[in-house]
Amino acid sequence: MSQLNTQLLVTGAGPGGYAAAFYAADLGMNVTLVDTEPNPGGVCLYRGCIPSKALLHAAKVVSESRDAKEFGITFGEPAIDVKKLRDWKNGVVAKLTGGLGQLTKQRKITFIQGKAAFVDSNTVKIQKTDGPPQNVRFEHAILATGSRPITLPNVPPEGSLSADSPLVLNSTTALDIEHIPSSLLVVGGGYIGLELGTVYAELGSEVSVVEMTPGLLPGADRDLVNVLEKRLKTIFKSIMLGTKVAKVEPTAKNVKVTFENPEGKTSRETYDKILISIGRRPNSGDLGLENTKVTVTPKGFIQVDLQRRTTDPAIFAIGDVAGEPMLAHKASHEGRVAVDAVAGRKTAFEPKAIPAVVFTDPEIAWCGLTETQAKRENRTVTVAKFPWGASGRAMTLNRTDGLTKLILDPDTQRVLGMAVVGPGAGELISEGVLAVEMGSVVEDVKLAIHPHPTTSETIMEAAESFFGHATHIYRPKK
Repeated sequence: MSQLNTQLLVTGAGPGGYAAAFYAADLGMNVTLVDTEPNPGGVCLYRGCIPSKALLHAAKVVSESRDAKEFGITFGEPAIDVKKLRDWKNGVVAKLTGGLGQLTKQRKITFIQGKAAFVDSNTVKIQKTDGPPQNVRFEHAILATGSRPITLPNVPPEGSLSADSPLVLNSTTALDIEHIPSSLLVVGGGYIGLELGTVYAELGSEVSVVEMTPGLLPGADRDLVNVLEKRLKTIFKSIMLGTKVAKVEPTAKNVKVTFENPEGKTSRETYDKILISIGRRPNSGDLGLENTKVTVTPKGFIQVDLQRRTTDPAIFAIGDVAGEPMLAHKASHEGRVAVDAVAGRKTAFEPKAIPAVVFTDPEIAWCGLTETQAKRENRTVTVAKFPWGASGRAMTLNRTDGLTKLILDPDTQRVLGMAVVGPGAGELISEGVLAVEMGSVVEDVKLAIHPHPTTSETIMEAAESFFGHATHIYRPKK
């Protein structure tokens, strides 16, 4: 068996892995990058962030064409060419992943398509996709193996419905858009389920959502979720909260689902397909970690320190496999921290604000401290809000249902967090991230001149409302 020696081995080429590999190469390291796909990209580019956002954009076009009648423009019913839509989405993915392949070559990174498993703390055996196995000996390794969808415990029930049945979709297979089912049940009211549910609803499916907790997007602030839920009720057939999926029974062409409500009463409905979207679990198994000193937690996450170093000094872990939140941009940042640590630089992963975005319509975005977290931790905060009903730009978009708020320390007036619900919220949240990371006070945000007319002004006016003199709302300071 051939053996390759490398300074840094990165296994997993998602947004964390390829960012780490590219940065290490830029610093002059000899880098080997391993992944099962033919090019870097990971779940995010191949089966997650990018394809889902491409489909969400298509869904938004359908939604906006329907809403245009409010200001005098009427379109006919859209004709959905599923194959062309799928090909367009796949083309976006191919262009991005192909570009990453070129960047890998330009940086002279050794890319191996296959799966790596640890032989010891300085060696992996790579089972290549095409070719004989190969050992790679490394000085340091970064694990960036990501995560996979969690399956529902009672699917399949007693083995009668296979996990890969075409009747059952997950966050990966749902993106294939083989066809648009007449009816679809989304199991799980988190961000992935709501995003994919929105896509299918706008493309013509009759979508129902079931969530076992009392509200959608558990953990998010309720005033933000309420705005989203109000709109979702206009495009979804039903939203069942506090409801469990008790049983799933396949038939020849559809699926019968038994629900149990908070009072213990059961009901049954039939759907063409169901989409299981109840979370993801880390890919920490089958990596040969038992042959190293790496510690894996009971939940399957790899234990790391502030430099993303595991309990094995030669091995680091980043991204989904290293713990919550499972976000691509968090993984990318961790990758750079790990590489700096390998290079002997003083570094630590200590962000004050990791932004989160739910790409529904309207979008929800937040960073730093949330009201929900503050209540849970019994922290006293001041909340400064600005409703989009008072935003001129929101009115021109015919979308006045949004809200922008700042979470502030009542004593120091520092910005501790920010949250937005409304179209383009994900594009606005970075200002909040910068404010929190820079230790800005609310007056800094108030005095920063924002362009008119834009929804970004709502951030400035939320800051002004703290002082009781926001121009477009009358809310005197008490």
